[in-house]
Formats: sequence, structure tokens, C-alpha cells
Amino acid sequence: MDEPDDVIHQPVRLRVMAALTALGSDEEGLDFARLKSLTGATDGNLGAHLDHLARAGYVEVTKAFVAKRPRTTMKASAKGRAAFARHVAFLRSIIART
Repeated sequence: MDEPDDVIHQPVRLRVMAALTALGSDEEGLDFARLKSLTGATDGNLGAHLDHLARAGYVEVTKAFVAKRPRTTMKASAKGRAAFARHVAFLRSIIART
């Protein structure tokens, strides 16, 4: 890979994908509040980045109600995990050249 993944390369999206791919593929995912805390993003900013990742097919978004309260959970898709692995390999190739 000679170029970074433009979808993942943006700092907030990179943090989101790092957090989501750190989980096992069989795990439930992370809720919106936890991702907000991990990324330091505002609600609107994080929502926009999650939408971008979802449209690219990199994350799966599940909306549900838990105890009558809305809960949004995100999980890295297989496509997203593969894209993140390629992006990390790209970054490692830069480090290896120095």
C-alpha cells in the first residue's frame, strides 16, 4: 500500500477504528459514550465521523433501547478490520524507511 486510507487517516476516525479493532470480532462493540470519551470528540463531530465510516462499510452501527434509553453501539466490520490492517501496514512501512 503506497497511500494511506483516506477514510481512516483522519485523526478521529483513526482513533475510532483503533478502538473498535482492538475488540475481538465476536465482541459486542463500543457504545457511543465510550467512543466519545476515547476520541475526545463532540457528539456532532463523532456522529459525522461514524456516519462516514459506516457509509464506507468500515463500521456497523446498531441502535437499540436499553431500559427505555437509546443506545448506539459500533463494531468494526470485516471490511473495516481489513482496511485498518492495511493502513497500519502503510504506517509501519513509513517507520521502517527511517
